[in-house]
Amino acid sequence: MRRTDCARLVLVAVLLLLSGSARADEREEIEALRQEVAKEREALAAERRELAEQRRRVDDALAELEREKSMRPAPGAATEGMPAVSATPESGPRPYLDVYGFAQLDAIYDFERVDPDWKSTLRPSKIPVNCPGDAGCGNNGDAILSVRQSRLGVKAGYPTPIGEIKATFEFDLFGTGDDAGETTFHIRQAYGELGPLLAGQTWSVLMDPDVYPNVIDYWGPPGQINFRNPQLRYTPVRDENWEFAVAIESPGSALDEGKISQVDPSLDAQSWNPSPDYTTHVRFLGDWGHVQGGAILRVLGFENPDTGTNRPDGTEIGWGINLSSGIDTFGDDKLLLQVVYGRGIASYMNDGGTDLAPDSDTNPNAEALPILGWLAYYNRTWNERWTSSIGYSETRQDTTDGQLDTAFELGQYASVNLLYHPVPEVLIGPEFLWGRRENRNDNSETDTRVQVSFKYDFDGRIFGSER
Repeated sequence: MRRTDCARLVLVAVLLLLSGSARADEREEIEALRQEVAKEREALAAERRELAEQRRRVDDALAELEREKSMRPAPGAATEGMPAVSATPESGPRPYLDVYGFAQLDAIYDFERVDPDWKSTLRPSKIPVNCPGDAGCGNNGDAILSVRQSRLGVKAGYPTPIGEIKATFEFDLFGTGDDAGETTFHIRQAYGELGPLLAGQTWSVLMDPDVYPNVIDYWGPPGQINFRNPQLRYTPVRDENWEFAVAIESPGSALDEGKISQVDPSLDAQSWNPSPDYTTHVRFLGDWGHVQGGAILRVLGFENPDTGTNRPDGTEIGWGINLSSGIDTFGDDKLLLQVVYGRGIASYMNDGGTDLAPDSDTNPNAEALPILGWLAYYNRTWNERWTSSIGYSETRQDTTDGQLDTAFELGQYASVNLLYHPVPEVLIGPEFLWGRRENRNDNSETDTRVQVSFKYDFDGRIFGSER
């Protein structure tokens, strides 16, 4: 055999050996793949069984919910021991709690002076006229920084089967009464509502809050009805155009003893409140603005408990009528007007006057004093950043011969401001104020001041559905 043929035979033998080895390796790989596929199929089958079990549990739960739903009474249907209602908490509003208020700094320069307990605001009745003697007499010029206007309030609502309960609680830091002159807790609003019934302390029904101008002075125009009073109010009519309300309100007459001690030094007359005050208003709201008419009837009493018999004592009838309106003019501008007249209603006025006083300096009887108040203000919106308010107001009271010569007779007030709102929640700006007090003997004094305020509003929902 030739050498080349032997080489070929050797090559063929080597190739056959290599081919056999490759087939063996391929068979091992195929077997391994077969086993892996079998394991994956088994895992997939287990997952399908688990999904089927979960689907069965969900179907059972849905069936249980349907059975429970079918057993519930329909909305408005009566249940045993309970009346039918038109709404339930499930279908009506949800409970909520809102917080609101502002932090405010008032920087004031008073060119004259007022009673130190009231220096953070301008009340004409607190301007000293008889010096020395009146509170506030002293050198002209007084610099004041105050945060007393800062306010915090909460509003809450909760649905019930007979309607939504609403409640408001609000306070500021402007001390009054025994706390006059203090930066301290001062309740403004504390009331609840359910349907047409309101109980608690809020604006008097005689008042129209919407004619309060955009002034930054705390007390504001004296000739306005501006009084928050504990009351029980019923509002049977309240829709988009009309509102009618009646209330009984807390009494509290202001009594001027006048010259009683000169007639009989043993007498010490005090106010006596034998009846609550009765108030009502009717309001109409139209495309042009609104108009409101309010009325009050009250019983004003006096007594002398130091005499042992409480005599002399007696009662007088007080009454009043308040007419007010807010008229839309140009853009967002508004003209605000109010006039109020009555007898024995000075305690409802924003500033000045008294309810009862002796009518004579010889044989005095109590008299419910006539009083007239009015205001005219214009709120101007220059643009989204700048606003102004300008106006005038006064309180004028008829006095009697039984009052002292220093008794309040006239309070006048005027103001103008220019306020900047860099964002809706911030207010910065100056206000110029002028006030004048005149007494029964025609003596008078004025006060002029400039106030610059920095106010930062906040408002948010603590919990409840979105507003």
